[in-house]
Amino acid sequence: MKILVTGSSGLIGSEVSSYFSKHGHSIHGIDNNQRAVFFGKKGDTTWRLKELMDNLPSFNHHNIDIRDRSKVLGLLQDLKPDAIVHTAAQPSHDKAASIPFDDFDINAAGTLNLLEATRQACPESPFIHLSTNKVYGDGPNQIKLKELQTRWDYDDPNYSNGISEKFSIDQCKHSLFGASKVAADIMVQEYGRYFGMATCCLRGGCLTGPSHSGVELHGFLSYLVKCNLQRRSYNIFGYKGKQVRDNIHAEDVVRFIELFIKTPSSGEVYNIGGGSKNSCSILEAFSICEEYSGKKQLFEYSETNRIGDHICYYSDLSKIYSHFPEFKLTYSLPEIIQQIVETQSSQRN
Repeated sequence: MKILVTGSSGLIGSEVSSYFSKHGHSIHGIDNNQRAVFFGKKGDTTWRLKELMDNLPSFNHHNIDIRDRSKVLGLLQDLKPDAIVHTAAQPSHDKAASIPFDDFDINAAGTLNLLEATRQACPESPFIHLSTNKVYGDGPNQIKLKELQTRWDYDDPNYSNGISEKFSIDQCKHSLFGASKVAADIMVQEYGRYFGMATCCLRGGCLTGPSHSGVELHGFLSYLVKCNLQRRSYNIFGYKGKQVRDNIHAEDVVRFIELFIKTPSSGEVYNIGGGSKNSCSILEAFSICEEYSGKKQLFEYSETNRIGDHICYYSDLSKIYSHFPEFKLTYSLPEIIQQIVETQSSQRN
């Protein structure tokens, strides 16, 4: 099988490339290292591209910007891939406000370029889009919450399992990043429903793992561990550090992608994350990280929260488990953090 992966040097893109290559598939990766443009040297993924090219004989790199419509159309016509996994994005909630045109052109228009190229070149090929939980905007903040010792949590039995795909994405504050991802998300659904193409949106919680090049504006656990090991202060923005996120290992995301490619459907949406079991607050993440690093977490606190930030968010995985009963999370939260600590520690030595 020939698989096209956009954002192939990023966290999910590189995991997809590695996994499917090792299972005998041909990989064509699109990546132009925009993370270095967005976040500077700390976001550079050149090291990951080199790893892919050195270790995966079936990996083919294409230095293409997904905003370049003619090149995207041309590549898809040439390759006619059997599946498209679209992970490329401007990924930062905060950064989008300072680069609104770039953010929308990449996240929304870039996705449209890929969808239309797929429709023209290989309409039968499954199209998997890495969306985000930010499509729900700050709507989850309207849910009744309870304050516990180290976290906020839902105080409404309707959300005991977390946020489901039925949660409204309308009439709330998204951030410009969230708005551009909503546009892409809806377009992916529409190409599935209108044209009958096999498409799905994966509305991710915190997708993480040791390959993540975490920076302050993107990459919660990776950046937190980096601060801990480098003895740098981690900045907490509001909510007493008790804001909650659910975390899923990139390898588990890839396993789900494989399942969807095998049994695709049209216009699907799935919330994919760690669920309640793999959720944690910033304070709880500090404690787990300290356990594995042996170093006290340094931090500074600001009362001002990030605009549109979720106070508490974790994914309801009921739909995924219903449609794909064979799917399961293979990494617990402590295992994820331990792996990130060990990987970053070895890179420093």
